[in-house]
Amino acid sequence: MGTFDVKGSIGHMVRREKFVEVPQMLVDTGSEHTWVPGKLLDKIGVNREKKDLTFQMANGQLVTRNIGFAIVRLGEHFTIDEEGDLLLLGARSLEGMNRSVDSRCKKLVATRPFPAA
Repeated sequence: MGTFDVKGSIGHMVRREKFVEVPQMLVDTGSEHTWVPGKLLDKIGVNREKKDLTFQMANGQLVTRNIGFAIVRLGEHFTIDEEGDLLLLGARSLEGMNRSVDSRCKKLVATRPFPAA
């Protein structure tokens, strides 16, 4: 697929005026979660509400992290996701924003209408 970066922001779920710009996030559809360094989350007051979760990294290594919830925004598109400590835009955030990867052009594109019951 190749890799590419996108520019976005991470915001506090309740205090919407608190956000931080993220000039470079690696798009990784293989990662379930979106990961953002803890110091950026601290800057906007995101509390880590889920404690001691174990994740398996791509190289097989197991890591334990505490995660919090934040708004992930890419231009006009946004969703809520759990945040970790790398700089990675994961599959859950992409799905929440109804975006998918155009690997040939290395960009995000509209997916399709959201399914409804």
